Parts: sequence; C-alpha cells; structure tokens
Amino acid sequence: MRKPLVVIDVADVADARHVHRRLAEALAFPAWYGCNGDAFWDAITGLVDMPEQLRLIGWHAFERRCNAEARIIKQCLDRMSEEFPTLAAQVEYA
Repeated sequence: MRKPLVVIDVADVADARHVHRRLAEALAFPAWYGCNGDAFWDAITGLVDMPEQLRLIGWHAFERRCNAEARIIKQCLDRMSEEFPTLAAQVEYA
C-alpha cells in the first residue's frame, strides 16, 4: 500500500552517499541498496512502492552543493513519472 506522503529533508546533505542513505531510509529501500543513480532507479521502479507524494525539503541547497547527484536523482524521478505515471510519486522540490 502506498503512503500518501513522504517528506525527506536534504538541506544538510553534503555528498552523494549521504543523500542516498537518507533516501534509502525514508523510502524503505533494502539494506543492500547500492547508493548510486542506477541503484536508485532500480529501487524506485521495482523494489519499493513509491509514496503518492514525495516532498524533498531543502532541495535547492542540496542541488547547489551536490549538483551532479541532484541532477541524477531528479532525472530518475522525472523518468519514472513519464514511464510509470501510475506508480510514480508527485514530487515537490521545496
């Protein structure tokens, strides 16, 4: 069953490993999650039920510090919305 809303605070995230640990915890990824863009795609599209809404608090600060990783995460979430719209979360970058 999908959760209605998951809020993840990424405002203080300093690197890619940290953001992936935060995502894994909040979205209940398995313990063996690989903590990278490919693993993130696999997790959101096949390992867990994404919430109906996903709110990423502090996204803009995170994006400034970790631009490459922020771009990969956003691309995965956008791609999921395009390819699997009924399974994807509506994402708010706050």
